[in-house]
Amino acid sequence: MRPVARLAIFAAAAALALTPVVAASWGNTGHRIIGGLAIEALPEEVPAFLRGKQAMADMGELAREPDRSKGSGRIHDSNRDPAHYIDIDDAGKVMGGPLFADMAPTRAEYEASLQAARTDSWKAGYLQYSIADAYQQLVKDFAYWRVDTAMIKRAKGARKAWYKRDRARREELLWANLGNLAHYVGDGSQPLHTSVHHNGWGDYPNPEGYSTERLHVPWEGPYVMGAVTPEMARAAMTPFKSCGCPVEKRAVAYLTVTNGFVIPFYRMWKDGRFKPGDTEGAAFAAARVGAGASELRDLIVEAWRASASSKVGWPEVSVTDVESGKADPWVAMLGKD
Repeated sequence: MRPVARLAIFAAAAALALTPVVAASWGNTGHRIIGGLAIEALPEEVPAFLRGKQAMADMGELAREPDRSKGSGRIHDSNRDPAHYIDIDDAGKVMGGPLFADMAPTRAEYEASLQAARTDSWKAGYLQYSIADAYQQLVKDFAYWRVDTAMIKRAKGARKAWYKRDRARREELLWANLGNLAHYVGDGSQPLHTSVHHNGWGDYPNPEGYSTERLHVPWEGPYVMGAVTPEMARAAMTPFKSCGCPVEKRAVAYLTVTNGFVIPFYRMWKDGRFKPGDTEGAAFAAARVGAGASELRDLIVEAWRASASSKVGWPEVSVTDVESGKADPWVAMLGKD
């Protein structure tokens, strides 16, 4: 596809963001910026098809997809809407249930602990699992891509053609799956998506008199569209940081940091900092968007690196063995049956 200049990408993003904003983290503008900046910041070790100006533009659009799919139907929405948030209360618990820091190994165990506290994940959300799920899928996508790429160099005839087509299919799937990761990581940098105080302080002790108005969409949508530029968010990004830990631990740490900005947000709202022209409020919002872009970039790099030691297919074959020429993955990739 024809390359698109960087400024044109974000100018288009700003124009498209003038469409009505729905109740979704960052609205269109924030998600576009997060997706584009994360791609822009990827190192050369990541495959070339994920880098460059067109990739920035595509990722900006795909990062919006989980919001664009809303309204598909009652079953679809009731299952997927809670994927965008996690309601952490003032005691660090998920709606009075399990401690957020103690992430259960599976959604089933998480659900059981919530129901023991007379709530459930449809109410409390499960953003930490959304991020971990999408990351693990990205690792697997990269692993298949590595195997296809290795075999394109070695295979001949019909097998070589099959590997070429399989890699093309994998790249299409990878883009879609990466769009999901981009979206949920973006949601995770928005403080109101990590708190029981998600749309005004709500019916909780409120000694400092924080706002109870429905401020969620006005802040993350129209305000961010008018106050945050890609340049501001880029300047707020942090250098790459490898966690050296399971993605579950990284997701919890990331969301915990974001949750720490809930009180500062409400104090700034109370002080009128999120008014047009107020530089402190704009800097706060830009920093949160930049944090989302930084985390997304880091997770993409971590997933790429983790894929090198993964396995694919059935019977499983080691990516390392395929890339080194020790294993022929044909049966594992095509299917034994």
